[in-house]
Formats: sequence, C-alpha cells, structure tokens
Amino acid sequence: MELRTLRYFVAVADELHFGRAAARLHMSQPPLSRAIKQLENEVGAALFDRAPSGVSLTPVGAVLLDEARALLDQADRLRVRVAAAAGTAAITVGLLGDTSDPAAARLAAAYRRLHPQVEVRIRETDLTDPTCGLHAGLVDVALTRGPFDETGLTVRELRADPVGALVRADDPLAGRESVKLADLADRRWFLFPEGTDPAWQTYWNGGTPREGPVVRAVQECRQAVLWNGTVGMTLLNHPQADGLAVVPLIDMPPSRAVVAWNEGDTNPLIRSFVRLAVAAYRDGGHGTELSTRPTRIQ
Repeated sequence: MELRTLRYFVAVADELHFGRAAARLHMSQPPLSRAIKQLENEVGAALFDRAPSGVSLTPVGAVLLDEARALLDQADRLRVRVAAAAGTAAITVGLLGDTSDPAAARLAAAYRRLHPQVEVRIRETDLTDPTCGLHAGLVDVALTRGPFDETGLTVRELRADPVGALVRADDPLAGRESVKLADLADRRWFLFPEGTDPAWQTYWNGGTPREGPVVRAVQECRQAVLWNGTVGMTLLNHPQADGLAVVPLIDMPPSRAVVAWNEGDTNPLIRSFVRLAVAAYRDGGHGTELSTRPTRIQ
C-alpha cells in the first residue's frame, strides 16, 4: 500500500463521497475511483458500500481507516523528525493584522508542544493582503480571514464570527440594539488601498462601493472612526478602545476565520499546523488543554 493511496482512502472516508473527496484532493474523480478499487483488490475486500447518494464504510473499511490514520501520522512525524535532525525543519506562518485571538495562542502552544525542534517564522501583514503573503510565496501557511482570491490555494474554515458596525461612542447609532446596512448607507466608511483583493474589499464595505479614508491596519480603522466619525465593520466580540462602540450588523454574513496554504503542498508541518488549527478554533472557550492527537485533514 502506498501512502498516497492511503491518503486518497482517508479523504473518501472523511467525505463519504467520491466527488467531494476528489475536489478536496484537487484531482478528477475517475483516477480516484480507480485508486480506491485497486486498494480494495489489494485488501481483498470492499472498503465502501456505494450508493448514488454517496458511500459508507464497510467493517473492513472502518478497520483500515483507523490504521491508515495512524500510519499517515507516523509517516508525517518521521519526516519532521528527520528534517529537525538535519536542521532543516522550519515553517513560515502568515498572520493577519491583530493577532490577539485566544485561539491563535492555543494553536501556538499546541504546535510548540508537538514540534519543539521546528523553527516557526512569523510574518504579520496588514489588512491590504488577506493571504498574508501566500500568493507571493512569502509564507507556507496563513492564519487569516476570508473572503479573498483562492486561486491556487486550499482554504479551510475554522470559525465564523458575527460582525458589527464600528462607530464612535457618541454616534446616534451607538445606542441601538442592532443596525442594518441601510442604516449606514449615507455614511463614510474606511477603505483599503487600491489594488487590495476585490473580494476582501467588497466584504468589508458591506457589499457596496463606498467613499472614505484609506486605512491599512486595525489601529488605523479605529482612529479613522475616532477622528473622522467614519464607520466600518469589525468583529462583534473584538475588544475596542475607549470612545468606540460596536453595534450588531444583522444583515451581513459572519466573518470567516480560515487557515490557507498552497494547493498541493504536502509538507507535513503544514498538515500538522492545519490539524491543530482546526482543534484550537473548535475547542475555544472550554478551558481545556488542546489535544495534539491527529484530526481530520486534507
């Protein structure tokens, strides 16, 4: 059994659908189906019960899934330990803007426990580059927010956070229980510089072209509101400075916290980072130590 074939099998077992698994693996469905069929021939038993709506694991498939996960995790650890012994184990992580999220701190602690000999290089970017340097080849993996141009990238959602309108504390809207985009239609918004990812700019402008001061960082957004009475969007639960208020914006979709990496990158350090990121954001707020046991990952 080849490790690549086992990764294919785990992807189908996770998705319970050949089409979704093929999309996740960035390959077409026919070669994936052939690889699984060949694996079943090697095992000598069916691994999946197939139906038009999807697939389900057979008892043999369930046993193989447990063993495959353990074997793939061991293979990743082997590669990391060898690289660490050779002094070449390093990963560059891109972080977007304000990195005060407790989940990011939990992720850092878990990654340090699991990979104490790996050098983690951090590249923090401002709000003008939501990919944190991924498109430019400056980082291996990014802890950021969508939406942005995902061409050539794999993106996994970690959490969806509600957003609100950021206004001055003495603004007439500050005392409202909630607002809608229509309530902000005639206001000046903070904008990002020309050339910023259009999907990113559109989301943070509430889906409509706006006018207002250009900002590049979280602090600049806050100062634009304080000094100019500008409005904009921010995370609803994000701590704010004195003189500012956040009012729930009820007709905007939540902001997606995501982890992103280059499509097809098989670096085990990235796979481990994504596994731990999923756990860190899922387990937030429970006050328990983050597990470093393997979880589902592409």
